[in-house]
Amino acid sequence: MSNTGSSEPVQMDIHRILHLLPHRYPFLLVDRVIECRAWESIRALKNVSINEPFFPGHFPYRPIMPGVLILEAMAQATGLLAFHSLGENAEDGIMYLLVGVDKARFKRPVEAGDQLVMEIRLKRELKGIYRFEGTATVADRVVCTAEFMTTKSHIEK
Repeated sequence: MSNTGSSEPVQMDIHRILHLLPHRYPFLLVDRVIECRAWESIRALKNVSINEPFFPGHFPYRPIMPGVLILEAMAQATGLLAFHSLGENAEDGIMYLLVGVDKARFKRPVEAGDQLVMEIRLKRELKGIYRFEGTATVADRVVCTAEFMTTKSHIEK
């Protein structure tokens, strides 16, 4: 893999995240990047608020973040790692599409008030398919693990 992104670890605030990712409210599920190392790994945060649009229906008497949204938050972190590594962004007409999720396991629920910490590692790239391993934790306790595959796509504006 070529290394066009910086190998020095970087942090990203919400403004940088919005510049890189095409996602917007209510579907943007990454609030901050603590550390991103091009072609290696990313550590990102999602602050889970009671104001999330899914909580009134999932579930009214015990708000739990849907597992598919935990996976989506992790997948968005893979996109941030890919964009940073390649020095690209969504404004360039590029998206990273999720093409596979394997070995997804949910260990405990994520509730309103939790801070979801996502740690993603790039395992390999082969013929334009990127494979990642990810772990999501709350208070240093594993809540989800999964493997992701993504590919770059060009979008027409």
